[in-house]
Amino acid sequence: MTAPIKPLALPKVDRLPRSIWALMLGNFVIGTGVMVVPGTLNEIARSLAVSVPQAGMLITAGAILMGAGAPLFAALVAGWDRRKLLALCLLWYGLTMGASAFAPSYGWLLALRIITVVAPPIFTPQAAASVGLLVPEHLRGRAITFAFLGWSVASVLGVPLAAWIGGTLGWRWSFGLTGVMSLLCAAWVWRELPNGLRTPALSRQAWGQALGSPAIMLTVAVTLVSSSGQFTLFAYFAPYLEEVMSASPTELSLMYLWLGAFGVVGNMLISHRIDRLGPSRAVAICLAAMAVSLLMFPLGLPHLGLLAVVMLPWAASIFASNSAQQARLVHLDPGLASATISLNSSAIYAGQAIGAAAGGAIIASGHMAQLNYPAFALLTVSLAISIWAAKIQKRKTQPAPQA
Repeated sequence: MTAPIKPLALPKVDRLPRSIWALMLGNFVIGTGVMVVPGTLNEIARSLAVSVPQAGMLITAGAILMGAGAPLFAALVAGWDRRKLLALCLLWYGLTMGASAFAPSYGWLLALRIITVVAPPIFTPQAAASVGLLVPEHLRGRAITFAFLGWSVASVLGVPLAAWIGGTLGWRWSFGLTGVMSLLCAAWVWRELPNGLRTPALSRQAWGQALGSPAIMLTVAVTLVSSSGQFTLFAYFAPYLEEVMSASPTELSLMYLWLGAFGVVGNMLISHRIDRLGPSRAVAICLAAMAVSLLMFPLGLPHLGLLAVVMLPWAASIFASNSAQQARLVHLDPGLASATISLNSSAIYAGQAIGAAAGGAIIASGHMAQLNYPAFALLTVSLAISIWAAKIQKRKTQPAPQA
């Protein structure tokens, strides 16, 4: 029988410790590394003499591993000291990203990509689980939000910068610089986190309750289908803009910057209004906005500036939809939050794999300019599932009629 896990004795402070900043930067590096492939897909395809759909398999293969690995890795690393685990994740990420920069062929790059993305489904959930042990209770909500801010910053700064570097210096530079940042961040995490950080493992009963709940599993399905729809187009955003609109590397990086910046704005807006709207309604608004934006995509094709305007509802809902989904899952059953958030992470990565594979097949058939239509269809399906899940949960929470 193992001894119960005790939280660290924490001083009463009103500002976040440097350890939370280290975890935020870790998420920034992780997010940049995950998204570096979509941002440099054109350069990878040209450099390694493969087609765009074949290069897109780097996204699909990585997302499959991340999706399947999130719950599995959560169980495997349950008893590890978080300081060692998180620093080791970033060290592994840095070394494999660096090795990827020197991959001599597509086959080598694919193999390296598969082992590289072992790190993201471990680092981000375990960093979030560690926050509660690093700050007092009154700072936990703020600290978790701040730690996840790294992913948002990656979309605003990391991904556009990687796309610009890839377009001007080559994709190898983008991979290599991300690897260097990861190694530096590993050293910082090792320095700032204390020894003895261990979080309790998820029980088998918790997993059974989560998997057996129709409302929870339908909500997770919303994430799966909506992520599939978005990545049908987003995974090939760089080749799409280059082929359909003749975008330059600088214009492409600016479009990524636009997408990420309004993603952060939308996330902030939904965070302030989600308690008034309710999580289910907030999710529905985000899904509907993204669906409309994707349906209207062809209206923006005459000019990049016009396309940027058409993309606004999609951009503003990218992060907001996932934040609302996580809040929705916690609201459904707070006691199962660890299990449901892990399932939601798997659904995000699995959706990325499905969307990237679907988009690749569409491009291979010669219909790149029509990627927005299947994306719209999947977002519409996810909205329907979301409404269905909300009705099931409403029936469940309504009091039984008096006899």
